[in-house]
Amino acid sequence: MAGQGSGGNVLAALCSFFIPGLGQLLQGRLLMAIIQFVLAGVLWFFLLGWLIHLWSIIDAARFKGS
Repeated sequence: MAGQGSGGNVLAALCSFFIPGLGQLLQGRLLMAIIQFVLAGVLWFFLLGWLIHLWSIIDAARFKGS
């Protein structure tokens, strides 16, 4: 994928909007995807999952690939 602001990052951010970590998985960042998915799942029980959800979207959109 290209750098920040590319179409790939927009698609990744949209994926993370629906499922936290899915955008990171699409970008090939498996560990970050697992961390965000698990954290969001755990924190939704305390009504704080939206924080991780938002972090996941922003992280996917701002990712600068190598």
